[in-house]
Amino acid sequence: MAGRARPQPQPQPHSPSASTRRRERWLVVLGVALHAVYMLSIFDIYFKSPIVHGMAPEPPRFSAPPAKRLVLLVADGLRADKFFEPDERGRYRAPFLRGVIEEKGRWGVSHARPPTESRPGHVAIIAGFYEDPSAVTKGWKANPVEFDSVFNQSRHIISFGSPDIVPIFCSSLPHSTWGTYPHEYEDFATDASFLDHWSFDQFQGLLNRSFEDAKLRQLLLQDKLVIFLHLLGCDTNGHAHRPYSNIYLNNVKVVDQIAESMYNLMESYFNDNQTAYVFTADHGMSDKGSHGDGHPSNTDTPLVAWGAGIRSPKFLAYTDKPDDGFRFVDDHKHDMPTPQDWALEGFERVDVNQADIAPLMATLVGLPCPLNSVGSLPTHYLKLSKADEVEAVLANTKQILNQFLRKSQMKQSSSLYFKPFKPLANYSLVLDQIEDLISAKDYENAMKHSEELRSMALAGLHYFQTYDWFMLMTTITLGYIGWMVNLILHVLQSYTSFPANLQKRTQVYAKNTSVKVYIVGCFIMGFSSIILLLEKSPLLYHAYLFMTIFLWTRIVQNFEFIKAVWRELSNMPFKYTMNLLNISVIALFILEFLVMSFFDRKLYTWCFLILGILASSCVAIFIQASSALAVYVWLSCWFLSLFTLMPAEIPENNNLVIFSGALIILTAMASRWMATNNNNFWLYLTRANKQDPQFSKLFFVQVVFVAISSIMVWISTSHRSQNKQLHPLHQMINWLIAGFAMVLPLFSPSSVLSRLTSIFLGFAPPFLLLSIGYEAVFYSAFAMVLMGWIFVESANLYCSEQNGSARRSSIVEGSIFGYDERCLQLSDLRIPLLFTILFNVAFFGTGNFASIASFEISSVYRFITIFSPFLMAALLIFKLFIPFMLVICTFSAITKVVRIPRLGCYFLVILLSDVMTIHFFFLVRNTGSWMEIGNSISHFGIVSAQVVFVLLLFALTNIFTKDIEVSSRQLSSRKVM
Repeated sequence: MAGRARPQPQPQPHSPSASTRRRERWLVVLGVALHAVYMLSIFDIYFKSPIVHGMAPEPPRFSAPPAKRLVLLVADGLRADKFFEPDERGRYRAPFLRGVIEEKGRWGVSHARPPTESRPGHVAIIAGFYEDPSAVTKGWKANPVEFDSVFNQSRHIISFGSPDIVPIFCSSLPHSTWGTYPHEYEDFATDASFLDHWSFDQFQGLLNRSFEDAKLRQLLLQDKLVIFLHLLGCDTNGHAHRPYSNIYLNNVKVVDQIAESMYNLMESYFNDNQTAYVFTADHGMSDKGSHGDGHPSNTDTPLVAWGAGIRSPKFLAYTDKPDDGFRFVDDHKHDMPTPQDWALEGFERVDVNQADIAPLMATLVGLPCPLNSVGSLPTHYLKLSKADEVEAVLANTKQILNQFLRKSQMKQSSSLYFKPFKPLANYSLVLDQIEDLISAKDYENAMKHSEELRSMALAGLHYFQTYDWFMLMTTITLGYIGWMVNLILHVLQSYTSFPANLQKRTQVYAKNTSVKVYIVGCFIMGFSSIILLLEKSPLLYHAYLFMTIFLWTRIVQNFEFIKAVWRELSNMPFKYTMNLLNISVIALFILEFLVMSFFDRKLYTWCFLILGILASSCVAIFIQASSALAVYVWLSCWFLSLFTLMPAEIPENNNLVIFSGALIILTAMASRWMATNNNNFWLYLTRANKQDPQFSKLFFVQVVFVAISSIMVWISTSHRSQNKQLHPLHQMINWLIAGFAMVLPLFSPSSVLSRLTSIFLGFAPPFLLLSIGYEAVFYSAFAMVLMGWIFVESANLYCSEQNGSARRSSIVEGSIFGYDERCLQLSDLRIPLLFTILFNVAFFGTGNFASIASFEISSVYRFITIFSPFLMAALLIFKLFIPFMLVICTFSAITKVVRIPRLGCYFLVILLSDVMTIHFFFLVRNTGSWMEIGNSISHFGIVSAQVVFVLLLFALTNIFTKDIEVSSRQLSSRKVM
């Protein structure tokens, strides 16, 4: 990283002292803690819980509610287009609900907000607010936070459905009657429509029992009764068979039949026309059988309402309407044209945000809106008098305003300097004005003022939701900068060839002043802590500030060393300074390129097309290695460039997976042949293996495992295509092959090439068994590029030693490094830079950031078919980690080949990653669509998490790479690069 032009003694091999090792351990612990804590800052900024307590309910001032009871039917995972569009014969899949749209009620599209998962969707429908997405990780069956809902406000709630949904809302309510089926019923290998029948049958049985149970009948006949059926069939069948499959589309018909049966059952039992019905879905389903993101196939869900209190259909001639600027939570425009194949242009379509359904249901049965609801009452669905309609909207407005006032009060009571939300400073005058307009029966203006006040209250909620945004962003940005400066200082002090007297001159200063510096730092921490305690700030705020102050205290402590480094660099020749600037600019350009790749993964295609040309040219011109190596590097880079042109949503093609098994075997055989080759350019990779047999039994066993994996892929696919359940024996074979295959590399020869080939073969079986398409071929292409990288580094080292030593000794047969590492130099920055590029390609080569959250059942079907979200997620994440492990194993081998400290390179990798992290931190958005906001936060989280789990993967892969042995050319002198 630094050097001098004037003559100086040859540097000795780098050997870190015990104190340096202790300092590094603390630095690693600090880095992991810092990134873990700073990653949590996004939850304080964007995922802060919107729930506050202490507000009074605001019931609508009706003379009588429109309905005595409400039936809510939620078809989990039902897409709007599959519900409304006709089938291939021109028949509609939901004839009953379509008849409701045309004759009895109102309809529209309910727009869900990402994350489009079951829990957040049901919370939006039933409680009226968009839940903190982090709550999904805190448990499905219990509420991580207490929140109000329509069910809470009801006199009694009856519910049947999934064990993952119903208990969330009913388990803690004393006024509830509910039931769920066992988890074992959620089998992806079967047609799950029977789950919907189960829910209806349970409710029908309850009604039948009421004829013999007077207490139950009395409960059913009371007002403010809510009935909720959760219909999971579409979601389960969509995951297992895709939303365009016959099983899924038939499930749409099943849901319609249940809606019709429910309507007939209720009307015959009560026979009073006092029941309101709402049919909707929590989220949709993508074409590949997943959900979670903001694609319209996931956010667009059907909404049909009819019965007591619901308006009749409104007929109109469709005309194009100008864009009025309104946007739903999924960024869809207001008054979007209805697809022609739905044949519903003549019926007024009333779209809503998903959270608007909660105040609609509450108003229908005369309940207060849920206390934490942010939904706006969709009045176009309600059949009310003008006076009652205004009262309903005013109650909805007061409920949202109460949340704003409560948040304002809480923030003011804990702030030393409070900044109020000025647009609502005179809210009480506006309320009085609305009451006067209602008294004067000027309902139109009263409605207008109520809706305006509601909009301002929602804006006020957002204001207090992001009140601490500026302070947090400033603190964390300064913390990242302080961390990066500390990393640079540590690498300069511990891993570079700065003259020893440079550090000796600064040690006196450090000993005399470090105590004073830390005392000042502690004083600043204490003063900041008192301010935060007075403001009743969360404990994490203290952690953010303490870490930032601590890091900058360490920088001040090293101020004299920083000045010495600056003087040293100032004395360097102009050529060296320009070289440093050029490399820094190139590194920043590459990092910015990687940032852009998060938004367009096709950039990697251009990257590897250019890298193939540049690398092969360098091999041929500067390294002057064999022409075969140059051609190999060129072709392998171009082969890898193809994969980022392919769709991020991997299409299913099991023939490619089976073909990839053969390609993996051929690649391994070629690598095995190279391991026995005596070419001088990769003596470092093969010499330690000279005594090993040419064909080992271990290699043969690993090849057989890959072949068996390909066969099992074919067998599993055949069973699934015939809708057969996967045989337990086949599942056991898949688990055994995947497990044993990953252990075998530990017994492979210790030479670089042999060990890396064995690792490549060891992780191939689990990767193949978890693959569904082209990503299996990517595995081989990626391994070829990694092999090319280590070949180039080995050839470069050989040529450097040939050209850089005047006195050479012959190659010592069987000589092994004692791993005496040399100091890092500026040219070594290429290794962590290439590692960062390949590490990102390992992730983006077969998808994008959404592939972590996306649910692809085919990827885990060969291991498990019974629904188990945590095990399935673990398998998917493990599949993503396999390419990472290949990169890190190759990286570790290269550091041994070129004799540079791996931990020093790790710190440089952290430094490069944190440059990207800061950029993504500034790209986090709090405006625009929720999908854009969610993407920006995901980008920050992924890059920040890389820094943490790279260390964990280093520790894990060290099991495979710690005993790698590298042949050495023993030199009596070595030129400093």
